[in-house]
Amino acid sequence: MKFYMAPMEGITGHIYRNAHQHFFHSIDKYFSPFIVANQQEGFKARAINDVLPDHNQGLHLVPQILANNAKDFINTSKKLKQLGYDVLNLNLGCPYGTVVSKNRGSGFLALRKELDEFLEEVFAASITKISIKTRIGKDAPEEFYDLIEIFNKYPLEELIIHPRIQKDFYENQPNLKVFRDALSLSKNPVCYNGDLFDLQAYQEFTQNFSEVDRVMIGRGLITNPGLVDYISRQERLTKEQLKAFHDKLCEDYKGILSGDRNVLFKMKELWSYMITMFTDHEKYAKKIKKSEKFRDYDAAVASLFEEQELMIK
Repeated sequence: MKFYMAPMEGITGHIYRNAHQHFFHSIDKYFSPFIVANQQEGFKARAINDVLPDHNQGLHLVPQILANNAKDFINTSKKLKQLGYDVLNLNLGCPYGTVVSKNRGSGFLALRKELDEFLEEVFAASITKISIKTRIGKDAPEEFYDLIEIFNKYPLEELIIHPRIQKDFYENQPNLKVFRDALSLSKNPVCYNGDLFDLQAYQEFTQNFSEVDRVMIGRGLITNPGLVDYISRQERLTKEQLKAFHDKLCEDYKGILSGDRNVLFKMKELWSYMITMFTDHEKYAKKIKKSEKFRDYDAAVASLFEEQELMIK
């Protein structure tokens, strides 16, 4: 099985990816949070910093692009090609309103004629190889059967499917019936993404879909950064390992962000996921969330690690 880390805006930037790779060793590909394609000369500073080769040494990184205009995508592809990337990922999965309202991400799935024309143009330009991360539709699962006919026209590096529609966001259950159909219908390699939160969920999925040879994990990995090591190597995450990972992240963010507030914002966002691994974590979560200075934050985190245990399923 190949394991991919899903991109999560605000969390899985190069600081996170490097810290993760330092402590955990079972991820085959990392995907960057999306870069908004444009026809300008340069990237925004944050976008370029995140994908600079010097900031991703030793990682297999695939930059993800958010676009619905072929010329924008091609122009951005050329810039990333110059940085050494030969595979890019098109985001057709983001469900959030600010993206969907501009007919990007999963909003682009509703414009199937335009999507087909977009793909025809970018594949004709042949700048890099292209993979796609997609939902199964915008408004209804049945949309997927038209979408797969479009995807099958093009030689994708792989098709990563999150089997929900845009309107689901992250609610409801992944539509495994449509995903099973995708495995038989797709002419391109298929990767599964969706709700693999722990070892049991992974084992149930692989029992039902033994033919799948690659999975992408997002929220499950952010909650338990050692999840894939546990799945693939039977190495259960320890408090000592998690604390070391946490401390490196914190120090590395301090190196690029100014002031307690900015670093604490990053760490609090991460704790909104990781805290659920601990026993009796509610009061510690409140203390971490209320921390405005590092002395309070550090005390809350230290108490959590000293007084509670990890619950790894």
